[in-house]
Amino acid sequence: MSTKVVIGAQWGDEGKGKTIDILAGKSDVVVRTSGGNNAGHTIEADGVTYKLHIMPSGILNPRTLNIIGMGVVIDPKVLIEEIDGMESQGISTKNLKIDSRAHVIMPYHIELDGLSEKARGKGDIGTTKKGIGPCYMDKTERSGIRMCDMINPEKFSTMVRENLKIKNKIIELVYGGTPFDADAVIAEYSAYAKRLAPYVTDTTPILYDSIKSGKEVLFEGAQGILLDIDLGTYPYVTSSHPISGGVCVGSGIGPKDIDECIGILKGYTTRVGNGPFPTELNDEVGEQIRQNGHEFGTTTGRPRRTGWFDAVIAKYAVRTNSLTSIVLNKIDPLGNIGKIKICTAYEKNGQIITDFPPTLEELAECKPIYEELDGWTEDISNIKDFKLLPIAAQRYVRRVEELCGCKIASIGVGPGRDQNIDL
Repeated sequence: MSTKVVIGAQWGDEGKGKTIDILAGKSDVVVRTSGGNNAGHTIEADGVTYKLHIMPSGILNPRTLNIIGMGVVIDPKVLIEEIDGMESQGISTKNLKIDSRAHVIMPYHIELDGLSEKARGKGDIGTTKKGIGPCYMDKTERSGIRMCDMINPEKFSTMVRENLKIKNKIIELVYGGTPFDADAVIAEYSAYAKRLAPYVTDTTPILYDSIKSGKEVLFEGAQGILLDIDLGTYPYVTSSHPISGGVCVGSGIGPKDIDECIGILKGYTTRVGNGPFPTELNDEVGEQIRQNGHEFGTTTGRPRRTGWFDAVIAKYAVRTNSLTSIVLNKIDPLGNIGKIKICTAYEKNGQIITDFPPTLEELAECKPIYEELDGWTEDISNIKDFKLLPIAAQRYVRRVEELCGCKIASIGVGPGRDQNIDL
């Protein structure tokens, strides 16, 4: 038996999709356990680029069972578009299963997301306005609509009407928005229900049996640990648990069933949205890294904020997620930028700290302490052997490994499946 968890170990966008795609080729089951279509994985395979938002990355492998777990919130329209997109490219989705407990993003969730962000003004969170947060709010408030409810016509109709009695008042009276027509919503989502009903089932016994029978199971993370609702840079976080612990509650397995936890980092740091970012580069170097690394959001197209590698964050990820190994992606964009810096600690009010602070206020007071290393000018995108990398690149990787306190198992030197160096 081998069960692997892959998580983002920064603020997301670390290149998890490529790693997951590589591992999915060796996996019998791939499970998505948290988030919604606010996340995105870009995968390049056989010269074709696939952009996935809800669909597990194992969908490209015809022999892999793909599960959308109960911890995911699903926009049925977006999921159907992804299913149709896969089918139009000759990729079967018959091996997709959706847990009946997964919650449904309704149109009023999307509307409320946008209205609440607008009302926050300059204090906005920077959400994707796709209804993720309001859907999780209803889940916690116990008024959410699950997939099993959506495919039950009578129950679904009743729940929509009851919810809209309250949601429409909030939309109109609090935000000055336009209320929804219940009949229109029911009609639209009933059509989605017919399309998705064949995929909906209780996935927990399937997953349990797969693990106990010794199959290779991969749990696919979305976003990153610094976006976790508890461990992240609150309130500039997502509404779910994109950490290793979130895998259990998002899929219905116990922690003893996890063998490996792989953290994905990239050779520098990026984030989307607002909030403190100690190593951020608002200069030509930051823009060069952004362009070299094509740092624009898969879901939104937004330019990502860029900065030097932050070992304080990396150590925090190792500690809070029990990482057993690291994949260090995207060291290639660091070529031709001169000296390279690594943040080894923070200076806060005259004190040196090496632990990531728990509050936004403390983080905002932190100034990075840098260690400077030589850069390299050679093209490394086609190198397959670590020993053939420029000496400066080798030293950079080994120093990152030393600072993280966790072995680096693989290095990414380009976006393609084959642009990796295994250590």
